[in-house]
Amino acid sequence: MDKNTHNISAIRNFCILAHIDHGKSTLADRFLEITGTVEKRRMRDQFLDMHPLEREKGITIKMQPVRMSYTLYPDEPYTLNLIDTPGHVDFNYEVSRALAAVEGALLLVDATQGVQAQTLANLALAEREKLEIIPAVNKIDLPSAEVEKTKQEVAELLGIGAEGVLAISAKTGAGVEELLQKIVEKIPPPLEIPGGALRALVFDSLFDPYQGIIAYIRIFDGSVRKGDTVRFLASQADCEVLETGVFSPARSAIEKIGPGEIGYIATGIKEPEKVRVGDTITHKPYKTDKTHVEPLRGYLEPAPMVYASVFPENQDQYDALREAFRKLRLNDAALSFVPEESPSLGRGFRAGFLGMLHMEIAAERIRREYDLALIFTNPSVAFRVKTRCRGVSGKMIEVYSASKLPQPQEIEIIEEPWALVEIISPPSFLGIIQSLIHENGGIMKDTLNLGKERLRVSFEAPLREIITDFYDKLKSVSQGYASMAYEFIGFRPGDLVRLNILVAGETVDAFSEIIPRDEVYMIGRTKLLKLKEFLPRELFAIALQAEVEGRILARETIPAMKKDVTGYLYGGDRTRKMKLWKKQQRGKKRLRASAQVEIPAEVFLKMLKK
Repeated sequence: MDKNTHNISAIRNFCILAHIDHGKSTLADRFLEITGTVEKRRMRDQFLDMHPLEREKGITIKMQPVRMSYTLYPDEPYTLNLIDTPGHVDFNYEVSRALAAVEGALLLVDATQGVQAQTLANLALAEREKLEIIPAVNKIDLPSAEVEKTKQEVAELLGIGAEGVLAISAKTGAGVEELLQKIVEKIPPPLEIPGGALRALVFDSLFDPYQGIIAYIRIFDGSVRKGDTVRFLASQADCEVLETGVFSPARSAIEKIGPGEIGYIATGIKEPEKVRVGDTITHKPYKTDKTHVEPLRGYLEPAPMVYASVFPENQDQYDALREAFRKLRLNDAALSFVPEESPSLGRGFRAGFLGMLHMEIAAERIRREYDLALIFTNPSVAFRVKTRCRGVSGKMIEVYSASKLPQPQEIEIIEEPWALVEIISPPSFLGIIQSLIHENGGIMKDTLNLGKERLRVSFEAPLREIITDFYDKLKSVSQGYASMAYEFIGFRPGDLVRLNILVAGETVDAFSEIIPRDEVYMIGRTKLLKLKEFLPRELFAIALQAEVEGRILARETIPAMKKDVTGYLYGGDRTRKMKLWKKQQRGKKRLRASAQVEIPAEVFLKMLKK
């Protein structure tokens, strides 16, 4: 189909859902080849993984739309709009936004690994949107593939017969043509309201230095073309459309985008806050005596799970860091940030992320794309603290870092977030997984058989235990076979305290943590030993202390640098040396009383690394 023509009955909008490394990006490559969207000489593996970080880590981080033309029968051309989605639990929000812009989804399962935790999580999101699901088992070409068993697992999951699950190899292309036919036959075309006013959903965006903000849109009603004046209903921002286009997979300008189509508009807007993901676009004037445009449902605001304070190593780059966050948030709507100030680290931002991988990716993007050196504090979760004054209960407040925690005598109760975690694993690892859950403060809920060789273990645990290195430990104890997904379920009271680290008697907020009371000594001692190793010596001894609720639990001392003040003396009475040594002692005492310890930026970086 020519990209400037429009036939809504021939449009199919869909995305690919799968766990990490189940072959989403490779399947997208085969689609691009079969439909001729990308020339063979330009083709490369994981073509839709555009960002260098995606290629380095071998995972999809950002959803990527692409428009393909496919002819099922002679004279029956179809337009296929595919959105490739991430598979990691940290990027669930990306998946949810893609699902709101399509009518169908391919559920892809690795024949060597079977149904995994994220498979179930993504399927639940798709069913919530009432999408048409097309299941397929991938990697049937591998010697270790258990095709029939995996097909049966998927069939039981969806409540269908095993014959309804396709078997494909995205690597060799086996069965992919049949899968494309199923997409055309089973996924319904978009619905259209004839003569309706323009309503387009913004599902993603990015910043272009020449064209301003590029809004990725799915049109539900009406059409938009270059030169139209449009309005964003939530932000009330107006703009003239500088360009309309589709993704092939690079941006390709066309005359107009019609109902049911996925594409983009160049807005010329330079202020990121005016273009919000989930907003509805319509023509201006959007309200007349005859018509009133109802905004589309949009998206729920993502709830950050992990918080960390971010500071530039060079305080002169504070404004550059703020601008980097604003632009990064354009195509990472789950990122949140607010200004923050620290006596030790200066001005920075408290940033919220969906998980540790999300934080790692955001930090690396800022470093590379904006050439900024950053300092991150220890990642933490949000706590809720109920205060009291003179024995009377006060209000509940949210605390995102230990430095903001009230004094111990003002705290009535501290609540922390909990998560419901699901692990899918072979039964042989059940015992060691249960031990790992117990070590991390988890509470077992139930265990369910998924076929003969797979278990689903559900448990509840404090979120702070899950977000750090629980996934790495799980992979280690299960020899890589187990997978997990989690969701926030609410706040619960906990016996938590603030651990302070004092350097020469001064509290360093960046090293403070909110931790369980029964772990304070072990964590405090570990932090002091690390700090003693990294902190440079001074001309006087430096006391390092771990303190909780006014009590010193542990102490280390960095000895003073030694300077031989008597080295130039020769011969004579010993009293000459004694006089110089006493003078040196008095000088060190005065220095210790008045001097402050300056902690270099690299010490913070080393201390805050896990």
